[in-house]
Amino acid sequence: MQRLRTAFFALLLCLPAAGAAEAHFGMVIPSESTVMDARRAEVTLHLKFWHPFLNEGMDLEKPASFIVRKGGADEDLLPTLKEGREQGRKVWSTTRRLDAPGLYTFVMEPKPYFEKEEDCWIVHYTKAYVDAFGDDEGWSSPVGLKTEIVPLTRPGALYAGNVFQGRVLLNGKPAPDTDVEIEWYPGKDKRGRAPYEGMITQTVKTDENGVFTYAAPRAGWWGFAALSEDGTRLPFAGEEKPVELGAVLWIWFHEFLNPEPLPRRAAQPGKQP
Repeated sequence: MQRLRTAFFALLLCLPAAGAAEAHFGMVIPSESTVMDARRAEVTLHLKFWHPFLNEGMDLEKPASFIVRKGGADEDLLPTLKEGREQGRKVWSTTRRLDAPGLYTFVMEPKPYFEKEEDCWIVHYTKAYVDAFGDDEGWSSPVGLKTEIVPLTRPGALYAGNVFQGRVLLNGKPAPDTDVEIEWYPGKDKRGRAPYEGMITQTVKTDENGVFTYAAPRAGWWGFAALSEDGTRLPFAGEEKPVELGAVLWIWFHEFLNPEPLPRRAAQPGKQP
């Protein structure tokens, strides 16, 4: 009996952990989430296909499209992308000067990626916001993607610990009972630490209205990936394979600052300070 128990636990150690930490995320990470200084109004955008928490990635082929939307108008940024390498993987970047107040919505549509372990294609429609000079009007408006997360909480003014709510849309309609995978990105050349593997990717579900809720436990970039299928299939090795659609949104959560002393008032003439 003891040998059977030992063999059983040895087998468990060889099996992948439940809720394994291999969540894929399209990534659009701006160098700044908010721009308030005209002298520092040039933002660098980093595009990846990655496991954010562990900071490990896959090659990202040049996206099918990459745009910035401002005030209802779209600008094509695809020709500006420059190929680079990070950890030996193909990544992309560009810079964009924010020359006027407003909300800048950066949107990447990647080319389909075939994931052999999941036996499906993956397409993650990925968004990130940068608000410039105190104007973030329009943050609750959808872009009109095949699938996307529309914020119900103002995304440019979140502290670590705040609750964030979003509505998942699929083909323009709310997507109920949809898994939303959530990961923190520790930044370049760093990896997150978790008590155990199942804690790396957090998961919540949308309600009957396609709404989900999450409270980020610390500051930084957090990715939300709502995963669904709409029946689309693409060929691979002579067979039709399903397509996992991801509505991915990257949100910056700010550190809550410590208070500071009030400035001392100057003493009035004839009065004791």
